Amino acid sequence: MSITQQEVKQNISQKAINLFCCRRKTGQSGQINPEEQQSTRLPARGPLDQMAQSSKSTFFSQKDCKRFTSAYETGGLEGAVSLIQKKVKDLNNVKLDIAVTGESGVGKSSFINAMRGLRRNDKGAAEVGNTETTMEPAPYPHPSLPNVCFWDLPGIGTFNFKADTYLRKMHFERYDFFIIILDCRVKEHDAKLGKKIKRLGKNIYFARSKIDNDLTDIETDGGKSREMKKIRTYCVAELKKFRIPSPTVFLISSHCVKEFDFPTLKETLANNLDDIKKHVFLLSLPNITLEMVENKRKELNKQVWMLATLSGTVGAVPIPGLSLVCDIGILVTAIIQFRLYLGLDDDSLQRLANVAGKSVRDLKAVVKTPLMGEITEEFVKRILLGSTFAAISAAEAILDFIPIIGSIFGAGTSFTMTYKLLNDALDELVENAQRVVKAAFETD
Repeated sequence: MSITQQEVKQNISQKAINLFCCRRKTGQSGQINPEEQQSTRLPARGPLDQMAQSSKSTFFSQKDCKRFTSAYETGGLEGAVSLIQKKVKDLNNVKLDIAVTGESGVGKSSFINAMRGLRRNDKGAAEVGNTETTMEPAPYPHPSLPNVCFWDLPGIGTFNFKADTYLRKMHFERYDFFIIILDCRVKEHDAKLGKKIKRLGKNIYFARSKIDNDLTDIETDGGKSREMKKIRTYCVAELKKFRIPSPTVFLISSHCVKEFDFPTLKETLANNLDDIKKHVFLLSLPNITLEMVENKRKELNKQVWMLATLSGTVGAVPIPGLSLVCDIGILVTAIIQFRLYLGLDDDSLQRLANVAGKSVRDLKAVVKTPLMGEITEEFVKRILLGSTFAAISAAEAILDFIPIIGSIFGAGTSFTMTYKLLNDALDELVENAQRVVKAAFETD
């Protein structure tokens, strides 16, 4: 029984749409049905299986899925492809704005620097110890991911504004969430501000700073735990006086970012964001633990999925040479981005060396990968020629001239090649990032 070219294209494009929208048929266990799995030619525990098990493994809403389907029905495969390309571009441009407020001297600048992996004297660092004289919020973009921006807001008590007036002047709607830095005493205006922010529907977090100073003269771990419990109980009780329901207070030190409640604070901030903003937030965090590197691996695996699917979909369009060129472009861009997100570019390594008190030369000495050099299309082509995909890539360029066979072959091999190569590159970069963290902080 023969099939038409249109039927082949429809089958390929529908598979691509299903992949994004997590609409593959699954059994009760959440696994892809055997006939579906066989049709994709991927292993049982491959990426399709992972995506089928959790809708949170993608960044695509049900509304997006309907648009993809509608675009294909009205504009054919080309229409669906353009929407996928736009979605990937949108993901790269997502913005995250974080408001940090509190009285002058409570440690806002040190906190903002710590969250971005900077010391006080580094380029782009927030000035520490500066007296507030203006009502203008001060932006401090992330040094590698400028779409992530921390805003230093003057304390509400500085100018004796009511909460409504203060939030209006601070451009309340700009921020994704607020962090109020507390000092030794919980101030009434900070508590009222937090209550107002919560009432207006945005997340508010209270962080009690400089906790290391409170524990300096306490020698035993038990004594430190009791003191921390005492401080936490006081802060929570004071906030409850202003009818803030179930307040959580994080005890932190911006000079000890791996200790006290600092790791819990970062985890909480991430988990309360939607999938897209959680993604960019986690990628922005400095690599100070092996766990952080592993979290980034998980996030970047999601990008591998999207880019491979996009590559496979473009490969299904029977235009001579399109698939091969697009694949290389995707690979070049992705490898450069992965290297940046994993803190392996020169600037990130220098910042980490500064924070860890190590020589950047020592950190670079443990990096053993050719992916640290200039990533160009020629470089990627050499990788392809040296891989098991070389024969497939060459055949694909020829078969793109043949409408039906080229479409089927291009869709399959484009996806597989991109997925395999990006996965290998990600694994190699993660291994090197882990070695850097171990060298910086002498941890196993």
